[in-house]
Amino acid sequence: MDLLKDPDLVNELGPLLSAEAAAEAPAAGVDAADLEQAVWVRLLESGRRAPDPADPAEPARWLRRAVRAEARVARRRTRREIPYDHRPRSDAGSGPGTAPEDALLHGEEHRALRSAVARLPGRCPELMKALLSPRDLTYREIAGELGISQGSLGPVRSRCLGCLRRMLAAEVAAPGLRGRER
Repeated sequence: MDLLKDPDLVNELGPLLSAEAAAEAPAAGVDAADLEQAVWVRLLESGRRAPDPADPAEPARWLRRAVRAEARVARRRTRREIPYDHRPRSDAGSGPGTAPEDALLHGEEHRALRSAVARLPGRCPELMKALLSPRDLTYREIAGELGISQGSLGPVRSRCLGCLRRMLAAEVAAPGLRGRER
């Protein structure tokens, strides 16, 4: 018996599919309706024949497995895909093609960053200003300007960035983790 030709079975599995998709979708980073649709497409493409209709657990089991498999596919896809930001953004602030709101937010981000860098302890403000300089200095040039050995720039930079990260995390509600940051 073909699973799709049995409207009672399809109507019976619809709520289960919706519930399973709603449960798996947040972890997969997709919309529950998209996940649900992917399972129906998988069912159509596979030409799946229904197991024994006397055993109602078998179609439900297949459905749960299909939802989890589609969620795994979606998770893998979101790890590999890079979202395209369709809004033009200019580093110069307000320019052609840049919305005034974007320019304002961009300016505020820079002011907040400069303010946080200025509050860092020790030599960190000098080092961070040199690293963020529009002159795009090399490590050798930064070491010469600050009077530090070039070999110690990496560890000092790492400590300063950690301090800056902790300072900003305390001030601003951090968005969700991206990648493998912890």
